[in-house]
Amino acid sequence: MAVPKIVLFYVFTPLADPEAIRLWQHTLAEANDLTGRILISEHGINATVGGDIRDVKRYVKGTRSYAPFREADIKWSDGLGDDFPRLSVRVRPEIVSFGAPDELKVDTSGVVGGGTHLAPREVHDLVEGRGDDVVFFDGRNAFEAEIGRFRGAVVPAVSTTRDFVHELDSGKYDHLKDKAVVTYCTGGVRCEVLSSLMRSRGFGEVYQLDGGIVRYGEAFGDTGLWEGSLYVFDKRMAVNFSDQASILGRCTECGVPTSRYENLPEDQGRALALVCESCTAEGRVG
Repeated sequence: MAVPKIVLFYVFTPLADPEAIRLWQHTLAEANDLTGRILISEHGINATVGGDIRDVKRYVKGTRSYAPFREADIKWSDGLGDDFPRLSVRVRPEIVSFGAPDELKVDTSGVVGGGTHLAPREVHDLVEGRGDDVVFFDGRNAFEAEIGRFRGAVVPAVSTTRDFVHELDSGKYDHLKDKAVVTYCTGGVRCEVLSSLMRSRGFGEVYQLDGGIVRYGEAFGDTGLWEGSLYVFDKRMAVNFSDQASILGRCTECGVPTSRYENLPEDQGRALALVCESCTAEGRVG
């Protein structure tokens, strides 16, 4: 019986021949019948793939056989089966698209000049010790935060990751430069870059949640500082860490609480929206 699993991981490390890594990764993933998205650049690799657990394990073992990827933090979750439409393995200037590849510097230890990594427990210790001096800064697209975010977090009004550079350069967050800023994102990769961009722009004390929201949820579920559901970029669209998850989102049609995203037709002017099951069943959307 097939057991669908999804793995999420990234590694920042210099890659002299990204195209060779692309060919190897495509062959490895395809040979194991995996689907998903793998991005490779001279800065490293960023991957989310899924398939049967036995095939995924073979892929992970193969990926870790390459020395620079041996210590990759592999985050596992349950899939639905057919979670991705196809396999895409591409070389890009960035493995997460901030539109600032020339600003990012990496070495064999990872991102140079990024924020200090904090484990979930260390984040709690920081908040307990510093109180209001600690600010959570969401490193995701704003729509992701509609269904889940850290309590009291600053959520920049960005629709794509590329908007962050303009947001930081606008000066609207300069009042945070003397605060302890904890950046967070889904699995950690966006914060690796975001925290380095913030530090280079004068934010004095910048941290990043190690392993992202995924690792935090594994550690604390819904008993800590996280509230709501986690948006994910696959067929599931949202996951909860427990059956006690808060519902923060609101249906765009009727306003009832919901964490359910739905892809809408392009002629409605928006590709993704929060829509409750009742509105979908009654034909109000789609």
